Amino acid sequence: MLKKLASITAIIAILMGAQNTLAAVEINSADQAQLDGVAGIGPATSRAILEERKKNGNFKDWADLEHRVRGTGEKNSVKLSAAGLVVNGQPRNLGATPTKPPVKPAKTPSEPAKPGDAKN
Repeated sequence: MLKKLASITAIIAILMGAQNTLAAVEINSADQAQLDGVAGIGPATSRAILEERKKNGNFKDWADLEHRVRGTGEKNSVKLSAAGLVVNGQPRNLGATPTKPPVKPAKTPSEPAKPGDAKN
């Protein structure tokens, strides 16, 4: 009897753990309770996400979320993704870094240097 009880308890624990890891929370459709259920998101962050989503529309990708919601930088986004948060069905790509604007090349002089102008 004790072995059966231990087996049943183990099965229940495994199923509960599997349920928690499979439940993805889509940031563009989640309500405050669902967002609060993600480890690392508290009431203040969930309110900020909902307010930003209401004000400026759905998040396009993780970089968009990181840019628009304070406290969701790259490091925190990786943790939130590992806890089950997704943006448009996509987990945070752990190896990717947010896209940065291209760097403008330095201006070049409009005239070529003259032989006597070189600085030593």
